[in-house]
Amino acid sequence: MAKRMIITLGVTIAIVAALGFVKFRQIQAAIAQGASFQPPPDAVTTIVASEERWSTTLSAIGTAAAVQGVTVSADLPGTVERLSFESGTAVRAGDVLALLDTRQERAQLAALEAQRELARVTFERMQGLLNEGVIAQAEFDRAAADFRQSDARVNELQAVIERKTIRAPFSGILGIRKANLGQYLSAGGELVMLQSLSPIYVNFGVPQQSAGDVPVGKSVRVTTNDAAAGAWAGRVTAIDSQVDETTRNIQIQATLANPNGTLRPGMFVQAQLELGVPRSLVVVPASAISYASFGDSVFVIADLKTPDGRAYRGVRQQIVKLGAARGDQVSILSGVKSGDEVVTSGVFKLRNGAAVQINNNVKPANDPAPKPENS
Repeated sequence: MAKRMIITLGVTIAIVAALGFVKFRQIQAAIAQGASFQPPPDAVTTIVASEERWSTTLSAIGTAAAVQGVTVSADLPGTVERLSFESGTAVRAGDVLALLDTRQERAQLAALEAQRELARVTFERMQGLLNEGVIAQAEFDRAAADFRQSDARVNELQAVIERKTIRAPFSGILGIRKANLGQYLSAGGELVMLQSLSPIYVNFGVPQQSAGDVPVGKSVRVTTNDAAAGAWAGRVTAIDSQVDETTRNIQIQATLANPNGTLRPGMFVQAQLELGVPRSLVVVPASAISYASFGDSVFVIADLKTPDGRAYRGVRQQIVKLGAARGDQVSILSGVKSGDEVVTSGVFKLRNGAAVQINNNVKPANDPAPKPENS
């Protein structure tokens, strides 16, 4: 009985050992197969990087500002008697914009003019009597002082009446009217905005290290988000005397002709300056750049090998230093040389050493001056 049990146990152990060995070999084969597994290649488009002559430019975000801009206000308090302008119209320097009620001042002026006339007659009479020796010099001096004082009072009231005629201080375009007929305006009460639009300023900041490349007189090209509006040419006319401590930028002011008044104060614009002679740069489409916090990179096509020595077509991730951008293109200062084949689409799904299949039937945009289809 014991012998039979020993034989049965031995046979069972042998069967378990055989099954374990077979399973072990299967696992080893699966591991080897997984190690040699090569994912299917990713479909990508490519372009051969080439050198192009690019002008060295500096781009900056700016704001349009009026050469002259003011809020026309009431100099003295009074009731609006007449409005002589429409909102948004052009005016010339000296044009009457509004009249304040001056009926009380004119009545006072009439009384003062009568007093001045009486003082003048008295002065002339006293002058004749002084010549005849009838009156003393003191009486004549008193009459002369009364006449001058009356004349000064008349001139003062005439100035008050004139100050209640509100005129345009310079030629420009009016804004939206802020006062109505019959409205009482206190001293300094706003009537309307007045802006001189041609020429016009554009203010923008440049990094402090680039300030030396932007002297007074430098040409500036200004554009807006509206591609149909075109571009404006101007020149740098002023450079601020200090650098902003927050941004480390220095403010530049350019002056541009704006005959049609297209640029308005406060508008967002883009300023571009040519800093030097053109230079050769390696250029690729912007879609080829993989942006990351650790650094920007591109994927370069290369001949690679698997761990078991089989050759395949794959990609090598290359950290690059980017330069200026122009349209759909971006320049590369280092990391890629002319003649390298660079992946231009599908970079988001690639990794270093990934196998790829090139299909250039449809390529991403690569236009230095793209135009939107609906522009």
